[in-house]
Amino acid sequence: MLIVTSITRHVGSLGVQLEPPVSVALKQAIGARTAVSFDLSNACAGMMTGVFILNDMIRQGRIRRGMVVSGEYISHLGTNAAREVRTIMSNQLASPSVSDAGAAAILERAPEGAAGIEVAGFTTLSEHSRLCMAAPATIAPGTTMHTDARAIHKFAIEASPALLQEALAQAGLELDEIDYLIPHQTSVRAIKQGMKDLSERFGMGPKHWVVTVDEFGNTASTSHFVALSKYLRDGRFVPEDRVLLLSLASGLEVGIVIFKIDQLVGRYGHDH
Repeated sequence: MLIVTSITRHVGSLGVQLEPPVSVALKQAIGARTAVSFDLSNACAGMMTGVFILNDMIRQGRIRRGMVVSGEYISHLGTNAAREVRTIMSNQLASPSVSDAGAAAILERAPEGAAGIEVAGFTTLSEHSRLCMAAPATIAPGTTMHTDARAIHKFAIEASPALLQEALAQAGLELDEIDYLIPHQTSVRAIKQGMKDLSERFGMGPKHWVVTVDEFGNTASTSHFVALSKYLRDGRFVPEDRVLLLSLASGLEVGIVIFKIDQLVGRYGHDH
């Protein structure tokens, strides 16, 4: 199975491809013509949603192996915002932090008793869906993004603990047993405040929380996997480390995936 989860479906410059689905072209390009494929879009939670679906279908025995792919071209949001933002109260102020990136993750059934995904869960708070909206730009080609960043942060922090507690309970874990928590990379300030709030609510925190937005920017649906890739390449993990990916995306989406790094430490970045 191949799932493409990009928000943006650009084909050269600012042309957008909706039909045929990008997943069809991609599976033909990589020689996976018989794979089941489809596109989905779930804002910045796209890749995490793809992982959630693949995890479920592999556990059901419906597929043996799957790949989730995303590629985001969103830097024009920052370019357009730079032309229009005049005050710190602008609802485009989040746009200059965005950046382009591509990522892919392969999931397959683990041998009996081996480490793998322990929990994957999502919830949607659709009453907050209009807190972040995109629209065609009026001053240049491309798109503009309009965000009530403070409101999104407020509601995300209010909604996260319940799902987080449920996911941790399902895995039989406490928050301080998480070695690395990788949140969606919005801004350094928002991440620091969010982790402080979560730690206060739980009375404990993860051993480490990850920030890469200062280096790579907010790469939308790929942000968790850009951070994961960096830490693997930098040799920051050991096989026993337990990682929690926390997705907070416009919609409002809250998603959690908990897994052990395990063999990724030995394999990642090598030419196997």
